Amino acid sequence: MKLDVWFSPIGVGPADVQGRTIFVIDVLRATTAMCAALYHGARALIPVASTEEALRLAQTIGSADVLLAGEKKCVRIPGFALGNSPLEMTEHAVKGKTIVVTTTNGTKALLAAQGAAAVYVAGAVNLTAAGERAREALEQRRDVVILCSGRDRAFGLDDAYCAGRLAVEALGGRKPRKGLNDAALASLDLVRRYGDNWERPLSYSRAGRELVRLGFGADVLDAARLDAYPVLPHFHERRVTLAPQLQSQPAPPQPQPQPL
Repeated sequence: MKLDVWFSPIGVGPADVQGRTIFVIDVLRATTAMCAALYHGARALIPVASTEEALRLAQTIGSADVLLAGEKKCVRIPGFALGNSPLEMTEHAVKGKTIVVTTTNGTKALLAAQGAAAVYVAGAVNLTAAGERAREALEQRRDVVILCSGRDRAFGLDDAYCAGRLAVEALGGRKPRKGLNDAALASLDLVRRYGDNWERPLSYSRAGRELVRLGFGADVLDAARLDAYPVLPHFHERRVTLAPQLQSQPAPPQPQPQPL
């Protein structure tokens, strides 16, 4: 069993993610908004790296069922139908729609995870579903990575605490003795510091304080609601959709001892 936490997608390449099961976190707010969109009936989300790419892709698809969503410096991109707020992802707005989305941090982390064995989206709002899938992966002796989007390519308290909470769920009450990297151990320490109160680390973080300053305090509170949107988004072939049921898979073969 190996469980790693990465505090940022900086330097993450195809070789780093290959063969691993990855859970991407941008709790304030991209992964929370993605969970809200799928919970309220969106068909899919397509993460892209830039505003320009989002505009080109929406034009290429050319369907009335495609919406543009995204933010720069926390604020909705001019001309886009939606921003990056989970509270905007209402059933009326998103049901049956494909959403092309670009954000400052979260979509970049998702794109960095391309090529992994499986990629899922996680936050407080779907913690139980994500934790169950992570635990299943560990039980099948698969390497799991919790990839934090971070803040401006650096450590973010909000994502790191969320990573710790997901690690707790993945471990299923087992006390970690080996197989965790230093960032995973640090994330577990944040859980011991803040306990079960999601609002404290989210509101104390730089991202949380900036959102409150800009008038998005309700988004911080929504992102802190445990299992509010109990779905498991799955990133596959450039689209985020509801995850299929996990099929039982045999554990990877273990090396056999060689005769002396």
